[in-house]
Amino acid sequence: MDDTSAVLTRHKLNVDDFYRMADAGILGEDDRVELLDGKLTDIAPIGQDHVATINALARALILACGELAIVSPQNPVRLDRLNERQPGFAVSRPRADFYRTGDRPGPGDVLLVTEVAD
Repeated sequence: MDDTSAVLTRHKLNVDDFYRMADAGILGEDDRVELLDGKLTDIAPIGQDHVATINALARALILACGELAIVSPQNPVRLDRLNERQPGFAVSRPRADFYRTGDRPGPGDVLLVTEVAD
């Protein structure tokens, strides 16, 4: 068998695998990755322009939404078993526990998602 006939099989990760990797110390709190179609994907470092834009949009969204929604900058949104993204912002339905318990906000919870990019 030569190298050209080798077939690579990739294992797709699900969100449970993703968090087990974090619990085991394989992924750290400072690792900037998200789960995209079952693959770990690096997220670009945050530059100063990005920080300023996030701050300005956070203020505008929080003032606009008031008590009607939860504005969550750069926090995870679980789309399905193979996708957990960290968008610039997610605006979610209000919940008394602010999503502390249970799953992260998902498609049924999220009212608006926006990405901020340099």
